[in-house]
Amino acid sequence: MKVYLLGAGPGDPGLLTLKARDVLAAADAVVYDALANPSLLDHARPDAERIYVGKIADRHALPQDEINALLVRKAREDGGKVVARLKGGDPYIFGRGGEEAEALVAAGVPFEEVPGVSSAIAAPAYAGIPLTHRDFASSVTIITGHESPDKPGSVHNWPALAASASTLVFVMGMKNLPDIASRLISAGMDPATPAALVYRGTTPRQRCLVAPLEELPAAAVAQGFSNPSIIVVGEVTRLHASLDWFGKKPLLGRRVVVTRAREQASGLADRLARLGAEVIQFPTIEICEMEDHAPLDAAIAGLDAYDWLIFTSVNGVRHFWRRLA
Repeated sequence: MKVYLLGAGPGDPGLLTLKARDVLAAADAVVYDALANPSLLDHARPDAERIYVGKIADRHALPQDEINALLVRKAREDGGKVVARLKGGDPYIFGRGGEEAEALVAAGVPFEEVPGVSSAIAAPAYAGIPLTHRDFASSVTIITGHESPDKPGSVHNWPALAASASTLVFVMGMKNLPDIASRLISAGMDPATPAALVYRGTTPRQRCLVAPLEELPAAAVAQGFSNPSIIVVGEVTRLHASLDWFGKKPLLGRRVVVTRAREQASGLADRLARLGAEVIQFPTIEICEMEDHAPLDAAIAGLDAYDWLIFTSVNGVRHFWRRLA
């Protein structure tokens, strides 16, 4: 009996850690979030139970207290199970992993936390924005942007944030972007401070917008930016233009359907993904043995009567040689 709180990373399935992959392969049940790349479930056993508990704005599959109870219940089932709790990014960076860990401790259920690559770090990196740079910033501050602008007070020290030379990274803040920009400027930050948005960072749908802080909210509306986006404020965003390696992938933003048989599609799918495409594997054929081998056996028995032997695919070659043997 054990629950593993796994960081699924920011979206690129290649950023999953080796330890998280191994836990997924051994788990009896996988409880996963909306921001965990669905392809990561391919690492799980075919017989493993898969339970979706994703939370998108105004659409929660389960409230947090019910997720906590679910983890405890699944871990105790059938004398004890291994449960993989797959969470987008890092479980402890605005992922409520700490709350889930506390619930497990209170219930006497053993757990481990397996860190993941946080979107707060990875999304800017894929957009060519190093969060620290010797010429621009020597520290990073990661801040929740999910605060309600209507509440009387704020947990953030806006004057300190505005005066800091630190790069500011706001997560889950698109709804409050106008308020964030306004508060920073009101607290003394230069309205011309460069800032950026990174939408769905590390995925084939990634987009980036760089603008002065005071213009960022209007530019975001004009260009259709929404959640999930990372907000980065600071001089390092100037480097996007020269360091945007991911945005130069030739198939970025393209969605490609691969219809080959599933066992043969992975090579092509991997090559397309490396070029930036969003790949959907949708097999429309299945390669299987013939029900009656008599015609093939007769042809094989009379091979010396043929001048040419023509194969139309690698599948024909494979199955012919298998039958010949």
